[in-house]
Amino acid sequence: MIGEIKKQISGIQKSIDSLKLLLGVSEKEKIMEGLQLKMSEPDFWNDSKSASKFVNELKNAKRDVDTWKTLSERLGELEELYALFDETLEADILKEIKHLQDECSKAELCVLFSGKFDNSNAIIEINSGAGGTEACDWAAMLFRMYFRWAEDKKFKLKVFREERGDEAGVKSITFFIQGLRAYGLLKAERGVHRLVRISPFDSNKRRHTSFASVLVLPEIKEDIEIEIKPDDLRVDTFRSSGAGGQHVNVTDSAVRITYLPLGIVVCCQNERSQHQNRQVALKILKAKLYERKQAESKKELSSEGKDKQKIEWGSQIRSYVLHPYLLVKDHRTNTEIHDAWSVLDGKIDDFIYAFLNAFYLHKKEERK
Repeated sequence: MIGEIKKQISGIQKSIDSLKLLLGVSEKEKIMEGLQLKMSEPDFWNDSKSASKFVNELKNAKRDVDTWKTLSERLGELEELYALFDETLEADILKEIKHLQDECSKAELCVLFSGKFDNSNAIIEINSGAGGTEACDWAAMLFRMYFRWAEDKKFKLKVFREERGDEAGVKSITFFIQGLRAYGLLKAERGVHRLVRISPFDSNKRRHTSFASVLVLPEIKEDIEIEIKPDDLRVDTFRSSGAGGQHVNVTDSAVRITYLPLGIVVCCQNERSQHQNRQVALKILKAKLYERKQAESKKELSSEGKDKQKIEWGSQIRSYVLHPYLLVKDHRTNTEIHDAWSVLDGKIDDFIYAFLNAFYLHKKEERK
């Protein structure tokens, strides 16, 4: 047993050493030193926008450095405990080994959040596929799933635009989720989602298959330059149709912006004023244009249509089966959960982290 414990402690040490390189701890310590010197300058707070940018950069660097330092300190404490090894300490040592192994695994996943916008808030757009009321109801179910996921994490969620179905559900809905690494997590949800169930809208109780697409975009801050010429925009106003305050169906406060060169249309209707709706719509447009620009630079995509994929059979990333059995399967990682109802109630972290872990392993192989 002593030999096995020593082997496990050695494995944790290797993980922590690897994590130091993956997180770039040495480089981030230098960045922190430079930022702290910058913040000590007398005129640092004169420009609040610039100061806020530096403060956020310092927080992000400090978070990764502190993660590594905490794990290193706990390993030191574990090694001290191992040096005093006897049978009365064995259970405590094994318990701490398990905790440290789990914490190292979680910390390794942080490497996946090194993308430019992975720490950003997320803008999500759900569109129902072909199938009328059935597909609209499925889109509404997906929205509820993400609402419950955000609620469980104590993230803030706000609906920007909602186009209701003719009988039930939603044809399309755009909403905002604010929270730590919201985009870095939810980017795993991007794609077509498929539902198989006995339709509650079919009097003959037949099994139906429905599709809906989920588009996930990062919130683009003002310091990111995206050139949008006023002549390239067509701005239309209309009356909000969803539930809301006193202005709904009274004033033309809702805003629809069409980016003419590419035919991209964005809407916002749930803010209090036309000006606020316009600002939010521009934010969504900027996110879509940036996403397209990045995709084109990587030669991955050439049009928004390809980016969204066809919302139909064969293009899905995940299937949710409610009949004749219960199963949710992610087709990218082969992760399966039989408690489909808990998944639809927001318990999607297993799918998210399986995707992130697979991506991490792929990147790790590329580095070899």
